[in-house]
Parts: sequence; structure tokens; C-alpha cells
Amino acid sequence: MPLAQLITPQQLAERLDSPGLVILDCRFALEDVDYGQRSYAGGHIAGAHFADLERDLSGPVVKGQTGRHPLPEPRRLVERLREWGLDNDSQVVLYDDGPGAFAARAWWLLAWLGKRNAVFILDGGLKAWHAAHLPLSLDPPVQREGNFTGEADAKLLIDAEHLNKRLGSADLTLIDARALPRFRGEVEPIDPVAGHIPGAQCAAFTDNLGADGRFLPAEQLKQRFAEKLAGREPEQLVAYCGSGVTACHNLFALALAGYPLGRLYAGSWSEWINDSRRGVATGD
Repeated sequence: MPLAQLITPQQLAERLDSPGLVILDCRFALEDVDYGQRSYAGGHIAGAHFADLERDLSGPVVKGQTGRHPLPEPRRLVERLREWGLDNDSQVVLYDDGPGAFAARAWWLLAWLGKRNAVFILDGGLKAWHAAHLPLSLDPPVQREGNFTGEADAKLLIDAEHLNKRLGSADLTLIDARALPRFRGEVEPIDPVAGHIPGAQCAAFTDNLGADGRFLPAEQLKQRFAEKLAGREPEQLVAYCGSGVTACHNLFALALAGYPLGRLYAGSWSEWINDSRRGVATGD
């Protein structure tokens, strides 16, 4: 079964009563941290549990050491997933408002913990659900304890020290999921230092999507990343962004295109700049 899979609103609507289905509502807004919980309370896909980026899908921030969204402690995340009813053989559907960045973070975390089958992202997110004139629910999900037994896979990660040593390596493909103006250092609305990691290429995660907010066809995604890889081994690819969230969107798109799962620099730019000895580049 493919590692990265999409599901349409119509397909999900037909499966809502399927036994073993776990749905996670991953809505979030950086500028309003309570937006997701508030939106969920105002209506969600029937049966969905709310997965908050900062409370559930990230660990504690340590100022001057971590990035803005460090990875959660694996055992705590496994416990939370069990609270949402996740079993090892569960079918999982993840959604957010539409771009898929927060849903992709949840997808990557599940892959990191070993849950790599029957995990879907709702293509187009809740925006597509609304466009299909499908209803929302105010009812709380059924509570049951799952039996998920995931363990973190360190091979899917690279830390700042090892990445710094690899900069300039001929086999490294380093892609930055942030928008081009932030990559170039022309603007920086969030972090205290502008620019990008030396040697990185800009691969804005929004370019994985069509004008309708849905993922591009696999062949188009394959070509997009083939240009970034330029003949290098895809297994050597490293993805990062501002805080380790939208980079997961690129990793999902790569897997959707048929590439093997690259590595995530989870601390990303917001962690990289904590050490002034690490290089900073601007421009293209």
C-alpha cells in the first residue's frame, strides 16, 4: 500500500461508518493558536477528534535551543493516539482547512512512529468538504482506547549538527518549504533572522497544490522534485521549513509522487538560527 494517499470528500463521506476509522481534525493558525479548537467546536466532520498542533503534535519549546514546533515525545504521542482510538490496523484520515500543512505534519508523525499504511489526507481539506456540500457535526466523537504500539524511527530525522556537517556535499538535496520571499531573506514575519540554510533550494509547499487547493497529479509532483534532485539519490534528500511543519507537506508530496521518504530536519530554520556559528544565506 502506498505510503502517501489521498481521499476525496465523497470517498470519506461513504466511509464514515466504517469500523476502525480514526479521523483527526488538524486545523490550526499560527496567528491565533486557539483557532483550531474554536473551529472544531463550531463544526467538524462526524467522528473526528481534534489534534492540536502545539498541544498534541509538538513538544515543549525551549527558548534558544529548539525550534518553534519541536517534535513531541514519542511515548506521549503514542498515548494520545491511543486516546483517539488508534489501533495498529486503523484506517486514518487527516484534514485541516485545505492546504494540508497541518494534516501532513500528523501524517509524518504517524510514519515516524511506524504507522505507514491506510493513512489518508483529505484532498482539499475542509474547503473541499464544504464545496461538496457535505455536513458538519457538533457531536463529540465516540471515546475508545486504542492499542497502537508505535516506536519512533530515528532514520527519518537529521539534526542540526549532522546537517551542518553535510552542507556542501555533492549528494545532498536540501529543500526549504517556505515561500520564496522568506527563503531569499526579503521578509521574515516570524523568526528573528531572515534567510535560508546555505545550499538549500526553495520548494514552497504551496506549489504542491493546484489552483483548486488539491494536490497536483503524481506525475507533475514527480517532475517538480526531479528538478530539485537533479539526478541525486532521493534517499539523501532533507526537508525543512520554518519550524518543521510545512516541510512535512513536501515529504508527503514526494511520497505521493513515488519517491522514498526523505529525512526531516525537524528543528528547521527557527532552530538553525539559535546558533550564530551556523551559516545563513540570502537571495537565490
